[in-house]
Amino acid sequence: MQFVASTSIGIEQLLQQELTELGAEVTKQRVGAVEFSADSLTAQKVCLCTRLATRVMLVLQQGSDIEDKTSLYNFARFQPWQEFFGPDQSFAVEFSGTNRQLKNTQFGALVIKDAICDYFYDLYERRPSVSKETPDVRMVAKLNRDKLTLYIDYSGPRLSQRGYRSAQGKAPLKEHLAAALVMRSGWLDDTSKPLFDPTCGSGTLLIEAALMAQNKAPGLSREGFAFEGLPSFRVAKFKELKQSIKDQVNDEVKPWLIGRDINPQVIKKAQENATNAGVSECIDFAVGDLADMKAPAKRPGVLLANLPYGERLGSMAEIVALYRQMGHQLKQHFCHWRAALLISEPEMLKLFKLVKHKQYKFKNGPLDTLLALYDITEQQTQGQSESKTPLHFEESVAFANRLKKNRQALKKWLKSDEISAYRLYDADIPEYNVAVDVYQNSAVIYEYAAPKNIDHNVAQKRLQDVLMLTCETLQIAPGQVALKERRKQKGDSQYQTQGSQGKTMVVTEYGAKFEVNLFDYLDTGIFLDHRLARKRVRELSQGKRVLNLFAYTGTASVQAALGGAKSVTTVDMSKTYLQWAQRNFALNNLKSPRYRFEQGDCIEWLKRTRGEYDLIFLDPPTFSNSKRMRESFDVQRDHVTLIKDASKLLAKQGTLLFSNNKRGFKMDVDALALQGLQCENITEQTQSPDFARNKHIHNAWLIRHG
Repeated sequence: MQFVASTSIGIEQLLQQELTELGAEVTKQRVGAVEFSADSLTAQKVCLCTRLATRVMLVLQQGSDIEDKTSLYNFARFQPWQEFFGPDQSFAVEFSGTNRQLKNTQFGALVIKDAICDYFYDLYERRPSVSKETPDVRMVAKLNRDKLTLYIDYSGPRLSQRGYRSAQGKAPLKEHLAAALVMRSGWLDDTSKPLFDPTCGSGTLLIEAALMAQNKAPGLSREGFAFEGLPSFRVAKFKELKQSIKDQVNDEVKPWLIGRDINPQVIKKAQENATNAGVSECIDFAVGDLADMKAPAKRPGVLLANLPYGERLGSMAEIVALYRQMGHQLKQHFCHWRAALLISEPEMLKLFKLVKHKQYKFKNGPLDTLLALYDITEQQTQGQSESKTPLHFEESVAFANRLKKNRQALKKWLKSDEISAYRLYDADIPEYNVAVDVYQNSAVIYEYAAPKNIDHNVAQKRLQDVLMLTCETLQIAPGQVALKERRKQKGDSQYQTQGSQGKTMVVTEYGAKFEVNLFDYLDTGIFLDHRLARKRVRELSQGKRVLNLFAYTGTASVQAALGGAKSVTTVDMSKTYLQWAQRNFALNNLKSPRYRFEQGDCIEWLKRTRGEYDLIFLDPPTFSNSKRMRESFDVQRDHVTLIKDASKLLAKQGTLLFSNNKRGFKMDVDALALQGLQCENITEQTQSPDFARNKHIHNAWLIRHG
């Protein structure tokens, strides 16, 4: 019989070797799968013993010219289904793939289901039942253009789930990939050596290593396989096969396995998983910090680690610092060891400052990963005491020097104006196209999109230099540096949560206090470039009725209240930001029934509201097509209408402060004059020293009735 064993990309060659060792005849290796032929007993042995396959399927039939519903039905209708189950059993159909006529996988599955039911009705005048959850037999159909392959699920899905993992960490490693990593690490060549995982998480790598060392087949603890529901299955033969595989287990082998993780709860999960797998006596799990990693044994062995990925927003600086430190530790404490490191950012390998022995590419779920092998010889450990930052580019030092220069230039102003959040760098050097904002002892680095003519790898290496040098130059802990990408916002993007770390802090500005969140949103809760505009609002607010539209977190509203405003109305579309604004008021001990917070689309709110305000602060987005708004908004196109509507609420002697961040914005002074409004450009007066290098960061206008 012909079979297909599925696996993850990068494991195919190892799976081919495994199948051959189990007695199967490999016929073809393809991306993510290996085809083989075997009798039923050998195929069952594969299902019991494979560490690398995720699923085994029996090939039923292949067909071509499957273009539409009719050809699909006819192909499925005339297969020998009675050889695999009867009308009294249940079945299910999985369908994947599309073509021009068959565009829906659920529809494809339904057509095959109808064909199978009609087949049995013609033979027995009875139809088998359909059970999606627990069918007796599961058919799998894969369509590629006009070619269709029908399979019978032989193993049941998810062979990679061994059953021992009752708990796992945040980034679990699939068991079959863990087994492949152990194989590629070279540890199996001599299992008497120690195997050390300094980032063990829920322990999967070490548990798989222990199972391999003791020759425990993963399928022995599995409760049931799909082939047990097929007519060809023989219980006695299968029991005999399982017993022969059990007889090959060697519990006397006690491999030297050490696991460490910084999280005590995760270590507890790892210990539970090892107990479930029956290998707890083989593994020493304990709490340990990767940043303080040392060799856990005098005898050299293999260090195998699934290193932390930089996928979590704001963690990249921490990852870069960690990898750099790890390179020093490997050279200092692991001479004559082999290090096998799984990493998702291959360009970061330079941070280790080690020469690779080999490398293997794998897919870890959707992630492209690389397993890099290092043989840490005495020659590799030379220079382990060096403390200089391993920069990708020597010219990156110019970036660090610019940080120092800018900080010195701003020092006096920051102290006199009580500013604790400011922009320190804004693409001063064109090749280092980032902005660096400092928030007390933390920082946010905004990465601007690189020009198309800049190689992505070069840009990424420069960014790594920027992250390291920002931490070193400003003496900021890597975990306190958030990395974000600046791009054009669409729809509700300015309101979307990008993380969930929940780390907030308080910054000051002219005596006002504001809550900021550096990690969970694209923006932090305060627009630093509008600092002087907020100060102007405060200066104009004494005894005035103030309206703040598109208020965001209400920072201008706070300044108005601190300036002695008679009343302050704060309007924004986001409930989250209005609650944030209320917390900002509480931070400054501002409490009064005259401080109102209203949720709504400001454009619609202006049209339906009646009232009069002495001071209006109007700071709309450059563009928005949010689903919460009836129509899209473009500040250049729509600013006249917006200002006109706002001016209807403006007292006769009142002032409207209008600002926006559109580069190249042109105020239609003539159109506003026809509405009886006078405009005064105060952009230069609202540019604070930290934004002096970017004259086009925003524009600001005072508007009054003529």
